[in-house]
Amino acid sequence: MIEARDLGIQFTRHRLRHFKLRELFIHGGRREPKRTGFWPLRHVSFTVSAGDTVGIIGRNGTGKSTLLRLIAGVLIPDEGSVHVRGAVAPLLELSAGFSNDLTGRENLHLVGSLHGLSRPFLRAKFDEIVEFAGEQVQKAIDTPVRHYSSGMKVRLGFSVIAQLPHPILLMDEVMAVGDAEFRAKCYATIERLLAEGRTLVLVSHNEGDLTRFCLRGLYFDAGVLRVDGTVREALDAYHGVPATSGSAGPSN
Repeated sequence: MIEARDLGIQFTRHRLRHFKLRELFIHGGRREPKRTGFWPLRHVSFTVSAGDTVGIIGRNGTGKSTLLRLIAGVLIPDEGSVHVRGAVAPLLELSAGFSNDLTGRENLHLVGSLHGLSRPFLRAKFDEIVEFAGEQVQKAIDTPVRHYSSGMKVRLGFSVIAQLPHPILLMDEVMAVGDAEFRAKCYATIERLLAEGRTLVLVSHNEGDLTRFCLRGLYFDAGVLRVDGTVREALDAYHGVPATSGSAGPSN
């Protein structure tokens, strides 16, 4: 379903250099940013088969979310390639695509349409989607979303995206938002989707979520894939537990 081969992407970092006193007089204190490139991910290779449940593990800044965006096609690699065979349901920035000037009702139809859901389908599922999003969203469904809290936007976004029939689920810390009741509904929805045979790639710092939903783990350190094995092996590497002789290394 997903094949990454020698995948890499380069970002540009801007830095302001310190001026000497003489340069302050010459340039009038105008600073030109100094550009430096860095690779959040490089030389990454792995494959994900249909029905796999894969946890992406690593510290902040190790390229986990960047990898999901490369798989989703939001970012284009500078090196190598990533091929995805099948439509993707991106549970990433769940309020992305919302227009603050539109109501919740209008945004529901807008975001659903952007992801390929038909108008008849959205009309038929409207009450179910809004009910899933919770009482706050139900009461404010005809209010412009500029008045929504960030949690309300996320709940509505999850409720819409969870309707997608796409075989690949990309999730980035989705279950870290919302109250306990909403998280319980998210868990039940994800378990239902996985029971249907969906493929899951999950970025999370929550070990309970990773072990609950994922059998396989990819551990990243400084943009490099260090471990491609069971989710337990990847978590042990993350925690610095010495690997056993049977532990898997990066897939090539």
